[in-house]
Amino acid sequence: MGENGWQLENPIIGIVVVALTFLLFYVVSYISNRSSKSVEDLYAAGGGVGAFTNGLAMASTYMSIATFLGVTGLILNMKVPFVIMWIQLILAIPLITIIYGTSLRRMGAFTPTHFIRERYGVRASIVAALFMILVQIMYALGQMIGIAVAFETLLGIPYFVGLVVGGVLVIGYVTMGGMSGATNNAAIQMVIITLMFVVPLGAIMKAMGGSGWYFPPLLYADMVPTMLEAVPNFFDYQYSVKWYFAIIPALTFGSLGLPHLAMRVYTASSLQSARKAMVWFALVLGVVFSATYVMGFAGVYFTETTGNPISVEDADKLTIILNLVYNSEWVTALVIAGAVSAGLSTLSGNLIAIGALISQDIVSTLRPHLANKSKVRLGYISIALGGVVSVVLAFNPPDFLVVSILWAFGLAAVTNAPLIVTGVWWKEANKFGAMSAAIIGGIVYIVVSPFVFPSIVISGHAMTDGLGLSGAMFTVPISFILLIVVSYVTNRMPGLQKYLTKTEDAELIERIHGWETVNPARYNSMVAAVIIVVGSIAVFAWAIMPWNL
Repeated sequence: MGENGWQLENPIIGIVVVALTFLLFYVVSYISNRSSKSVEDLYAAGGGVGAFTNGLAMASTYMSIATFLGVTGLILNMKVPFVIMWIQLILAIPLITIIYGTSLRRMGAFTPTHFIRERYGVRASIVAALFMILVQIMYALGQMIGIAVAFETLLGIPYFVGLVVGGVLVIGYVTMGGMSGATNNAAIQMVIITLMFVVPLGAIMKAMGGSGWYFPPLLYADMVPTMLEAVPNFFDYQYSVKWYFAIIPALTFGSLGLPHLAMRVYTASSLQSARKAMVWFALVLGVVFSATYVMGFAGVYFTETTGNPISVEDADKLTIILNLVYNSEWVTALVIAGAVSAGLSTLSGNLIAIGALISQDIVSTLRPHLANKSKVRLGYISIALGGVVSVVLAFNPPDFLVVSILWAFGLAAVTNAPLIVTGVWWKEANKFGAMSAAIIGGIVYIVVSPFVFPSIVISGHAMTDGLGLSGAMFTVPISFILLIVVSYVTNRMPGLQKYLTKTEDAELIERIHGWETVNPARYNSMVAAVIIVVGSIAVFAWAIMPWNL
């Protein structure tokens, strides 16, 4: 199994399988995007994606190579009920769809920042776009690194070669296919991910003696008694209520602010189709995320019952290790193809979002009279540029960007989610509140992280800080308080009235909710605003109290 003991003995098998998947993705991209002629085609696939395809694409975009090479390792090392975090993540698309996705689709938005521009003005949208470009690059960088590491450690290809080859290939097919190609490829990738993760896991469980091997995500109960004998506290909730609550502002609100997820809702063929797609999303993602937990369970089971420990350095390769131990090499090669597909699916969404943010939310905003042909050309260039930047950063990645993909959720939660959610549902929200929330909230979140000023952190606990849990719990309330309070105060300052567009804002909100007439009483509740402010103050106060993990 190679020099390090965890490689394919014949890496040619893996190379051939991965090469065939890339060939498939290129063919699909070419066929899907041949008729693309407008910005709407490029970023929203013409708004014609069906519910099933869109649901698979949504799930695939939310997957990442960390599902195969990362999360299972965390479960192995930490032995915690990681499924709690999965529950928060699975809520992403349903919450986006219900809270604002269908409303923004009704207005014809390409990205959430598009709505911010219409709702709060150009300056607020550029601030939000810059923050979101940073978040998307952090995401894309993580996937690029994961793909290169997969090539290096599992296929015997040097990291630099794997990074360049993998980067060029993915940039090529994503740029060629636009949103239409990315969507169709993402749907195919989700099928590959599901089959190449769940089916081999069933074979692993069968080899371990589990009778529920035919549906691994749920039927591992007969293995539990043995596990509890070996690791009595495996299923215990080892952390405080505060730790688990902190997942909500960090990951749930963070998911609401991620443009590459919201953009999937805008591709739906109808509002009804968008709602149906979220059901397929939750179903498919639930199966794979549950299986991920079981793969981690199986890894702990393997190490504790066979006496074959897996080093901390190799923990990220747990999925591959179990397949090398219990399955044949050609099956492991298919699993590697699934891992690469998981990275590609997320990466394609990141690059499309970067392209839209640069070309539509910044350049086209500053130069609104660009011709459609120029906008489309600029979009392709922006998509490719985002990929090139990710590859270049991955040559010698800063530690901060490598470890902070989940931390990026918190940045989206602080700078993007409050502006969108409040802007959709509360007419009083204005540009002054939005700018204050995004800029101050974003800066404070970065300052209290362990990556910029290590001595200024909220909890002082490496894991909560690194994942952005403590920082988000501290700053998401700040963003909501600033947005609501500053908006309320400035709306009542006579000198600022000429800078506000209350009538246009009210009309926009009514229109995106499907109303034909404006009713001043709708979406204008001060009771709800007060409840949010009071609740935010309570969470903020809780966040600065000591963390007893």
